Amino acid sequence: MENSNRDSFSGQFGIIAAAAGSAIGLGNIWRFPYVLGENGGAAFLLIYLLFVLILGVPVMISEFAIGRKAQLNVIGAFKKVAPRSYWYIIGIMGVGAAFFILSFYAVVAGWTLEYTFLALKNDFVGKTPDQVLELYNNLTSGNCTSIIVILIFLVLTSIIVSFGIKKGIERYSKILMPILLVIIVLLCVRSLTLDGAAEGLKFLFKPDFSKITGKTTLSALGQAFFSLSLGMGVMATYGSYIKKKESLGITAVSISLSDTLIAILAGVAIFPAVFAFGIEPAHGPGLVFVTLPGIFNQMVGGYFFSVAFFILLVIAALTSAISLLEVVVAYFTEELKIKRKVATWIATVGMAILAIFCAKYEAIFSFFDNTSSNIMLPLGGLLIVVFAGWFWGLKTLRSELEANGKKVYYFKAFVFVIRFIAPIAIALVFMDSIGLTEIIGRFF
Repeated sequence: MENSNRDSFSGQFGIIAAAAGSAIGLGNIWRFPYVLGENGGAAFLLIYLLFVLILGVPVMISEFAIGRKAQLNVIGAFKKVAPRSYWYIIGIMGVGAAFFILSFYAVVAGWTLEYTFLALKNDFVGKTPDQVLELYNNLTSGNCTSIIVILIFLVLTSIIVSFGIKKGIERYSKILMPILLVIIVLLCVRSLTLDGAAEGLKFLFKPDFSKITGKTTLSALGQAFFSLSLGMGVMATYGSYIKKKESLGITAVSISLSDTLIAILAGVAIFPAVFAFGIEPAHGPGLVFVTLPGIFNQMVGGYFFSVAFFILLVIAALTSAISLLEVVVAYFTEELKIKRKVATWIATVGMAILAIFCAKYEAIFSFFDNTSSNIMLPLGGLLIVVFAGWFWGLKTLRSELEANGKKVYYFKAFVFVIRFIAPIAIALVFMDSIGLTEIIGRFF
């Protein structure tokens, strides 16, 4: 039965805008291009797309179903759908992961905000690559400026979340996501008009299967899983705000396609420019913050496109951040009975304190990053599909997927994936992320 008094998304577009906004973050525009560059381009892209379809969509549907069935935050959801059991630990991991991730994510988001200010002031013009690198090193050293931009970013995030689902997250997602799409398309058009852009497209879309290794496959699997915001409680929380009349399958496919489209467009915006100016595509995390400002310097109309690109990064970071904060706020409001605005600011202050430590101490940043990304997320995702596929009850699961009155014809294939394919695939990512595959490989 649907709780009519609970805040919820108004319709399909609002759901997709908000959930796609969560999935479309710095992982797509900052991380995806350099991971793709490090793993051979098009071959990696094909494997990534395959994993999004066969793994990402079923896991997302599972999270949505659990959240909507309970219509509660991620901890409360597991307590309700699996009473008198320890499955609520998955929810605790989700809330913890969201708290950890936003604490270090805000640091990187702060860099994007500072780079937007620098681009607006035209500070990149005339700077050598070494000088741009020095700017980046100063910003990542945890100085006063970096802390101020982190706090500004977190305040922006908390203001949106404090207004709730319809008036906050949905409303701003509907505004920000179309702006993000327009900006990235403009950047793609400009990048494609550069001399030598064809080589970048060839790198992105012409696969060289000799580049595929075990590492490439696992990297693609990990990127697909993390890019879609799975295993961190976001999709279960957002699922709790989805009305029964909406199709969870169509919603999950739409979000996954939107997320993948933006990741590919980010590649189209970046790699033709990278090849046009003779830059090595496997440039690592510095590709966006060190390499691209140098490219904009050499490009006709570079000022406009530099500003547009870093605004794009800020929007992507913001839409993901509000979903992470909502996971924690939903728990505070529903389990601890704290009013939304108070809960939002309590969570924000806690994250701000941790973010400052992450900015100042690289070891703390790395600990939060590794603990959440390499342990909490894959383990949370693994437990979710095991719960949905083996312990929840297939009749209950099916009834939730068919709550809109329409028959789910893909159910058997869906169950096969979440029972067998997804657990094995996620376990492989988990083993690789903690170094177990390397240890095992030494003995064989």
